[in-house]
Amino acid sequence: MWRFLITLLLIGCSGTTPQWWGCDFLGAPYVESPLGEETPPDSDPLIRFDAFDCTTFVETVLANGNQEQLNQIRYKGGKIGFLNRNHFIESDWLLNNSERVENVSRNYAPTAIRNLIIDKKAWLKKVHNIDSDIEPIEINLEYIPYEHAENIIVNKPMIVLFITDNPEIRGKIGTDLAVVHMGFIMPDGILRHASSARGRVVDIPFVEYTNARRQNKNNIGIALVEIK
Repeated sequence: MWRFLITLLLIGCSGTTPQWWGCDFLGAPYVESPLGEETPPDSDPLIRFDAFDCTTFVETVLANGNQEQLNQIRYKGGKIGFLNRNHFIESDWLLNNSERVENVSRNYAPTAIRNLIIDKKAWLKKVHNIDSDIEPIEINLEYIPYEHAENIIVNKPMIVLFITDNPEIRGKIGTDLAVVHMGFIMPDGILRHASSARGRVVDIPFVEYTNARRQNKNNIGIALVEIK
């Protein structure tokens, strides 16, 4: 037991914050979209701890592994249903979790605005063949361009969103999109996230990860989201 605790401390896993901010899940496999409503069109379980994608990792840690809290985070008003799920970080997740989180990018570096339209109706039809009457939503997402992101220092764990401006996305999924990845940035400069490239939940230096992402011209920056 003591050896286990020492190992966690050596990799920066200490404190009383939720799930030690994901330490419990380091090494868990990456699985795309591992959670659902336990009924069609997505019959995956409402909660699990053996596999994550980037969003469900952040959500499960924020919920401290509690299913009721997780439902509140994943669904508007906590009402479980595929159409009620906070599918889009930009237009659903940030707004419907505004009591829990806040975009505070402007407090850390010069910012820019990513203007986009989330067309959930078109996305539902193209990707899931589901008809709906949801109106498109225009979003002005504040973010920190990568040239200002290298020296970011935080004094507590925060959510970090990775922002893109890729014109090819709309053709593929029926809508524009800005947030393509998320994780936690730690005060020691570590990014903790569920990585599709590495196939598991990992720790990686934040600067190393952002330097790699910015090599793609479509990747434009990050947004810092404070946990209230």
